[in-house]
Amino acid sequence: MRQGVTRAGRVLIGAIAATVALSACGGGDDDASAEASSTRTIAHAHGSTEVPDAPQRVVVLEPVQLDTSIALGVIPVGAAVLSEATGVPAYLGDEASSVATAGTVAAPNVEKIAALQPDLIIGTETRHADLYDQLAAIAPTVYMASQSDPWQDNVRFVADTLGKGSDAQGLLDDYTTRCDEVAAEHHTDGKTAQLIRPRDDVLTLYGPTSFAGSTLECAGFTIPPRDWENSISVDLSPELAGEAKADLVLVTSAKPDDPASVPGVVTDKALFPNMHVVDMSYWITGVGPLGGLTVLDDLDDILSEQPTGSH
Repeated sequence: MRQGVTRAGRVLIGAIAATVALSACGGGDDDASAEASSTRTIAHAHGSTEVPDAPQRVVVLEPVQLDTSIALGVIPVGAAVLSEATGVPAYLGDEASSVATAGTVAAPNVEKIAALQPDLIIGTETRHADLYDQLAAIAPTVYMASQSDPWQDNVRFVADTLGKGSDAQGLLDDYTTRCDEVAAEHHTDGKTAQLIRPRDDVLTLYGPTSFAGSTLECAGFTIPPRDWENSISVDLSPELAGEAKADLVLVTSAKPDDPASVPGVVTDKALFPNMHVVDMSYWITGVGPLGGLTVLDDLDDILSEQPTGSH
């Protein structure tokens, strides 16, 4: 039997988070009033801001902020999402069903954010710098520096902003424990893995500093070396797809059950004999401790399906 943070463990994490959230709201009107009036100063990428010690109505503008908030038991009232048609990612579960969409990550809807009457807004300098003054006029607003920064650092930043900095490491430790479990069970040491995202007329390869790449390496794989150009990813012409070879190749799709959703060049078994299509809603956009556990569960399933001796 596997030990560590399995799917059942993730349910337990969710239950603990829900209990924390309920207890935070269960102290009576006087306690709630005292928490609302108590503030802390957060230094961030756009300056420093006084924020509530225990914010009750949080709006987040980045996937890692949404994932981390829910993992910590702070359910945002609103979130910018990658696609308004898709909405809040399903992997976040029932806890996220009440989160209202407030535009997209690339273009948050300021009017919708204002209508949600937030007491804290969390955004990203590289994406949302031009909106800062408008958002700060609505509620205390803090920005992490970049979505390309190491995602675990962004988890810690979000946790600190929410007044739950002491809980962040526990979430990240659970993720690391699950990595170690997958690596040990499937003997990944010495094997390479590459995540490919087909889009437009290029193949985007994700490197070791990306969310998915770092998770693959956390689980014991090595991302094949290349010039990552100081970025989390590089684009490759489909004609050069062979350069993306690895012992395990993972190709993202918005419709992973539909074979027609990925281009033929990456489904060529002669080129990629150990290729698997994965769900981009968490492999690409599920950045955070819950997304990390979901990716690791998926990776565990994929490796478990491989023929004996292919590990």
